[in-house]
Amino acid sequence: MITKYGRNIDFDELMDDLKAAFGGYKVPIVTLIAVQESDPFKVLISTMMSSRTKDETTAGASTRLYAVADTPEKMAKLTVEQIEKLIFPVGFYKTKAPRIKAAARKLIDEYGGNVPGELDELLKFEGVGRKTANLVLGEAFRKEAICVDVHVHRISNRLGLIKTDTPFETEMELQKILPRRHWIRYNTYLVAHGQNTCKPIGPRCGQCLIYKHCKRVGVAAAAKTGD
Repeated sequence: MITKYGRNIDFDELMDDLKAAFGGYKVPIVTLIAVQESDPFKVLISTMMSSRTKDETTAGASTRLYAVADTPEKMAKLTVEQIEKLIFPVGFYKTKAPRIKAAARKLIDEYGGNVPGELDELLKFEGVGRKTANLVLGEAFRKEAICVDVHVHRISNRLGLIKTDTPFETEMELQKILPRRHWIRYNTYLVAHGQNTCKPIGPRCGQCLIYKHCKRVGVAAAAKTGD
């Protein structure tokens, strides 16, 4: 594949190498919940909690919350204060708690208690943006979707696959060049890779299993600020 920016990329080989690196990392929490639970509701709620929150914190909050309320009906009966206590110390828990309750209520009132499997419908929920919606589509419904978070945005540009300024632009450009068979796991692998190896500052290039694929765009600048 010749990308728009002149890179000749074998995406199958890149994904194989990312998968090999992934074998030594912890599985991202939302992916783990999707595999273990196969419950779109839990995937949605955990994804809503995971923004700006460490995986370990999201995992603990998810365990406590679902022990009390693991269905939209049970969740809707909780008070916002109860949800706050159960999900603390998730980032912005006071903002997320009412959104979680509202999401449960909306699922009951408008979707028969079932999480919708369409992007446009998911975007109607407060607190659900494209990143969250695409992650739910990919993990809970196994639909082809590219979830772009800070790791996917950073590493895709660092690799030299694309040249974009925003996550939305990254999603649009990746849709043009990344084979659809890789869309779901591209996020899974890059999130883990970004958390462990390809960090914003001081990327561990000497330990990187996808080094041969990388143009290291902006890495020198990152080194000046802390590498």
